[in-house]
Amino acid sequence: MTDAINEHRRRQLMDLMAERHWDSILLYGHGWRKDYFRSLVNVNYSGPHAAAHLSRSGEISVIVADPWDRELISEVTGAPVVFDPDFAHALPRASAIAGLELMEARFVHGAPASATADIEELRRIKTPDEIECLKQAAVLADRGYRYFADVARVGMKEYELVAEVEGFLKSNGAEDNFMLIASGGTEVVGMKPPTARAFQPGDSITTELTPQVNGYYAQICRTLVLGEPSKGQREAFAIFSEAQQAAEDLIRPGIRASDAARAQNDVFRKYGYGDYTGSKYTRVRGHCLGLFPDETPHILEDVDYVIKENMVLIAHPNTYLPLSGYMVFGDSLLVTASGNVRLNTTEKKLFVKDAE
Repeated sequence: MTDAINEHRRRQLMDLMAERHWDSILLYGHGWRKDYFRSLVNVNYSGPHAAAHLSRSGEISVIVADPWDRELISEVTGAPVVFDPDFAHALPRASAIAGLELMEARFVHGAPASATADIEELRRIKTPDEIECLKQAAVLADRGYRYFADVARVGMKEYELVAEVEGFLKSNGAEDNFMLIASGGTEVVGMKPPTARAFQPGDSITTELTPQVNGYYAQICRTLVLGEPSKGQREAFAIFSEAQQAAEDLIRPGIRASDAARAQNDVFRKYGYGDYTGSKYTRVRGHCLGLFPDETPHILEDVDYVIKENMVLIAHPNTYLPLSGYMVFGDSLLVTASGNVRLNTTEKKLFVKDAE
């Protein structure tokens, strides 16, 4: 488990400030995007806003918008914590802000530089402690998917299945879980939050399941069929499996995000489904993982970013095909010196469950 203060990141930030001649940096978070704040002070605050202020000398102070957060953060970090119901008033001036683009205008004092891209780049290379958290999250993702497959049944509603899985993950140590789902057949063109749709025999049930452990998210994507899969479902999944494996075989330090996307898309093109590799039918062919479930760089053919050792990402050829409707398939991968290691251990197959 990482310490509440990420000392490795503190040293990196101090080096960055010295290089850029910044006197201080502010790491801002709100209720949904806590990742910039937590990259330095890894505490799950409950209020609507929080910020960590770091000086060039290495001193950290924290500003919170909820009085309950003051005691918790002070206790686990030892840093001075300021609570002010007027959060904008309490924020200090800073030379640069990570998360500047998320902030309300009234929170910004002076004309600070944006440190967002710099912090995102630092975060892409995971420390050993961060990798350990991601491994734990991947184990929980595997357990969560096994539970998902065990409890899914004909007649159950999408939101009922999601509630079951959320309860399982939270009771087994997940801090949070980002999850999308879809069900049905060829009419399904993507995933979304759960609806009241009841599962029917022959349905594909797809999910992105992304539990968070100590701030860090790992993801698994799988497709389950209720009843005997159709010829189209089996053919489609074989294409998805080949595409995902093509990316997994390729990913290593030095290749580009565009290469990993192209390796997947070329499989779909080979089988005559190149029209389904664009933005109309798919969002990304993968993305990085860490303190946010959808970190950059995204795996797309127009993203010219070089993959580096100790990045953690997911390669998933999630898209629509007319054979089967929308399907998903992917695992969290740790980039190593010579390739990558799959953090998930769930069997790489099309899951099938009796519809009776």
